[in-house]
Amino acid sequence: MSSLNLYDTKSRKVLSFKPIKKGEVGIYLCGATVQAPPHIGHIRSGVNFDILRRWLITSGYKVTFIRNVTDIDDKIIHKAGHEEITWWQVAAKYERAFTDAYNKLNVLPPTYEPRATGHITQMVKLIEKLISNGSAYAPGNGDVYLEVKKVKDYLSLSNQKLDDLLVADDADLKFKKDPKDFALWKAAKKGEPSWPTPWGDGRPGWHIECSAMAHAYLGESFDIHGGGLDLIFPHHENEIAQSNAAGFSFANIWMHNAWVTTSGEKMSKSLGNSLQVNEILKKVRGIELRWYLGSAHYRSMLEFSFEALAESATAFRRIEAFLSRAESILGKEAELLIADEFAKAMNDDLAVPQALAFIAESMRIGNSAAEDKKVIAKTAGEIRGALSVLGCDPKDEAFAATQSNNDAIDGLIKLALEQREAARLRKDFVAADQIRDQISSLGITVEDTTNGPRWSY
Repeated sequence: MSSLNLYDTKSRKVLSFKPIKKGEVGIYLCGATVQAPPHIGHIRSGVNFDILRRWLITSGYKVTFIRNVTDIDDKIIHKAGHEEITWWQVAAKYERAFTDAYNKLNVLPPTYEPRATGHITQMVKLIEKLISNGSAYAPGNGDVYLEVKKVKDYLSLSNQKLDDLLVADDADLKFKKDPKDFALWKAAKKGEPSWPTPWGDGRPGWHIECSAMAHAYLGESFDIHGGGLDLIFPHHENEIAQSNAAGFSFANIWMHNAWVTTSGEKMSKSLGNSLQVNEILKKVRGIELRWYLGSAHYRSMLEFSFEALAESATAFRRIEAFLSRAESILGKEAELLIADEFAKAMNDDLAVPQALAFIAESMRIGNSAAEDKKVIAKTAGEIRGALSVLGCDPKDEAFAATQSNNDAIDGLIKLALEQREAARLRKDFVAADQIRDQISSLGITVEDTTNGPRWSY
């Protein structure tokens, strides 16, 4: 099996993956800021990095996967005022919504899922270290800032120049040594949540949260840090700055998934084009939405449309139908197999489009094999193995509820086919053709075989 290669945003190179500790991988993924229901732009990141995690596990690694929850933030406080509930009620409400969406799309739960508000102590200790070594300063108003000009290789992730940056807007400029210094801690404002610190009551800056939590669960250095493209600057850039300033080497590889776009624009609340997961799941099953979100390469933009989603769902149902026919022929579920060709694609920076091409070719071979059980067992097993890595195995218990619906549909179609066969036996070919045409009008193909009719989407 070929070795795993991953694209590193910082070096802008595809690197051969070598974990810090043999056989083990530590991953930190920036999770949700829980201030609104999740849309598919949010969830794509969860799906993409879940595929990475599943492939690492399949490759024999023990994976520690951290996905944080940002449960205190300006947007959360604003939303609380708008909904006339407390900030923590907003956070709890939408954290549950994200968890529900992840579960419906079969995203594995993280090893640990730390909340920002549960790690204030770690943040304060990290800030104290930065102040003591001269990297940060407290001007006396309750704020604490990182002095960016003292940070070596600042902006190496985004490849920007310090002089080109716009002035940060997180505090009164009169307290900053440099307008571009960013806040590690923010002084308390009237009516807002706060925590006591040596510099006065306040709450953490966004960036310090992830540095502190990553350090708490993965140590001073770990293998992979992930997130969406929009987090490269300022969030991930500032994470690196404050972590390096504290003496932490931090993440070896930085991975970023591209956006879901609509009409060429990033999906977001501000653009008014967000599509909530729960609304889309009224149109397709969770396994179909996951298949769609995971089908593009993680570094490629995914242009969303309901037409494309419907086509993707139909294609996936064809795979399900093949596996169902294979199980009928074999008399049992096909055993999960990992084909060398699939492994080669996944090891090439998670080249999912190539992996899907392999699945399509395997299904073609399997469909052409007639009753050859050896060929059918091999192709069905390799397809199931690939689907398992992609989190889309129809036999996965996460999709049991929707599978029962499929069973009902399967039963209805079989009943129609039995009625058609009965019409043919009594030589009522007009009725038989009418039944077949009605089934075909639903997008279902009927194939007459020596073992009776079979159907597929």
